Amino acid sequence: MSSRPHSSVLHRFFAALTEQTFQSQLGVADPQMLDYLSGLLTRFVHTDTIYHVKAPTGRRLDEVAEMLQEGEARTGSPRRNVHRHIGDYTLFWTGLYPEALRSKQSAPRKDFFLDYCSQGKRSYYLASTMGEDEHAEENGILARLSHEFELCAYGLREVRREWERRDGLGDDGESSRPVNPD
Repeated sequence: MSSRPHSSVLHRFFAALTEQTFQSQLGVADPQMLDYLSGLLTRFVHTDTIYHVKAPTGRRLDEVAEMLQEGEARTGSPRRNVHRHIGDYTLFWTGLYPEALRSKQSAPRKDFFLDYCSQGKRSYYLASTMGEDEHAEENGILARLSHEFELCAYGLREVRREWERRDGLGDDGESSRPVNPD
C-alpha cells in the first residue's frame, strides 16, 4: 500500500488546520507561508525527516549546535539545506512541542546554551540569502519565516491545540472523551 494517499490526506488535514488557525485566529493570510507550514507539519510526521541532518560518519544529528557546525562545514546548496532544516527543526519544537525543549536544552547537552528562537530565525535568514536564482520564491518565504518566527511558533501551538481538541484531548494531553464502561 502506498503512503502517498495517506500523505495527501494528512497534508490536507494540516493545511486546513493551518489555514483556519492562522487566518481566523491570527489574521495571517499568506498562502505561501501557510503552504510551507502545512508542508513542514506533513514532512515532520516522519522521524527520519526531523533528524535528516547527518554527520559525515552517518550519525544523525539531534542537537542544533551539531547541525550548526555541520552547516558551517558545507558549501552551496547543502549548506542552505542544513540552515533551512535548522529553521524547520527549531520552529517545529518551539511551536508544536515547547514542553520538550526542557529535555532538549538540558545540561549536559550542547543545546543547553542555545536559544532555539534566535537560532531558528538566524538559520531561516541565512538560508534565504543562499541560492538566490534557483530558490527565489522559497527564499522569500524563508525570509518571512525568519522575520515572523515567534508568530509562526505561536500559530503552530494553536494548530496543535486545535488538532488535540478535535481528537478529544485536553491541554493536559488527557482524553476528554467519555470512557465507555462496557
